[in-house]
Amino acid sequence: MPDLATVRQIEAVGFRAWPATSVHYDGTWAIRMTAAHPSKRLNSINPLDPADIRDIPVRVERAAQRFRAYGRRPVFRLSPLSPPELDDYLASKGWGRFDETIVMTADLAAMDFTATIDQIPLRDVGRFVDASLKVHERDPALRPGLSELLNGIRPVKGMFVIEDDGRPVSVALCVHDGAMAGLFDIGTSSKSRRNGHARAVVASALKWASKHGAKTAWLQIETANAPGRALYEGFGFGEIYRYAYRESPES
Repeated sequence: MPDLATVRQIEAVGFRAWPATSVHYDGTWAIRMTAAHPSKRLNSINPLDPADIRDIPVRVERAAQRFRAYGRRPVFRLSPLSPPELDDYLASKGWGRFDETIVMTADLAAMDFTATIDQIPLRDVGRFVDASLKVHERDPALRPGLSELLNGIRPVKGMFVIEDDGRPVSVALCVHDGAMAGLFDIGTSSKSRRNGHARAVVASALKWASKHGAKTAWLQIETANAPGRALYEGFGFGEIYRYAYRESPES
């Protein structure tokens, strides 16, 4: 079982690094909603205390109504901070489990950055957003929502882009919050993979975070992403805990 104090610390910095537009609390359930962006982390119900099992059926329905008011299907994000009783209840009601994700950490002091380029992060949010959408091959209609999200990050952020012949081929976002540095939005263009771009952009982001005083790096990756897990394990990242989503059978 993971150390719950560590889980709470990472969950807290994760919320600050990937901020939802609206957060409502029902007991210790954080209901995060962001109309302008479809990210599950920004649009999910996040229980934060395994002992909070009061009135589960009533509170599930109350939270679900908030999602339906937004025109979204209700989704729970279940980490080790979630009560097992809640997971059992959702399963009994047909809420499907999907997208199991591993949270990994690494000691920045143990990494060797002597061969890593000192890349200066971008200051232009718009330029990074354009690069991210192209690299991930996402709908350009997401531009306003992603821009709003990045502008809403309060801790120090580093936005990294690697280009080839003037076009973006790899991106990474690093959010430095105290001793912690989180990696987000990491991606490499499908036509430019297996050329070392992902390793280069991640190394640049981690070196930047280390130079600015971060001690521990962390990230989230879906269990199905075997190549990504191998990349991060090569940097020294190891699993700390996992979470998964459950989605309502009703829209």
